[in-house]
Amino acid sequence: MLTVKRISNDEAKLMIAAAEKKSAAIGIPMCIAVTDESGNLIEFSRMDGGKVSSISIAIDKAFTASAAKNPTSFYNEMCRPGSPTFGIHTSNQGHFSIIGGGLPVKSGRAVVGGIGASSGTPAQDIEVAQAGLDALEASWKRARTKTKRKK
Repeated sequence: MLTVKRISNDEAKLMIAAAEKKSAAIGIPMCIAVTDESGNLIEFSRMDGGKVSSISIAIDKAFTASAAKNPTSFYNEMCRPGSPTFGIHTSNQGHFSIIGGGLPVKSGRAVVGGIGASSGTPAQDIEVAQAGLDALEASWKRARTKTKRKK
């Protein structure tokens, strides 16, 4: 039997709230998705003004980051003609994204989810996704510190 680590719905909501805050700060309304460790959607937000075309892109970025266990930008670099993973973007019924803005969520060495953001440039999407990831990691750090203090 396997024991699977996965982010919770509350953690996904925390990530989206932080990503939305960063999105508002840079003035680019985004679509933001959070998936579990297998790439299945947990939580999604389309901010007012987020591009309709970015709905599926954000979900695909989160799927790729969690299921493939790497940032989507990694595959952008590796998916050039002649590269070992050229053509991977056509896999998984076209849901495999090589556009920057998808990041895996890790707990130790285990990938427990993914976050994807879309509507800006790839650099802006990465910045927004990173804000969501940073908020979750800060939350985990606070929880660990609180647990240590109680002992």
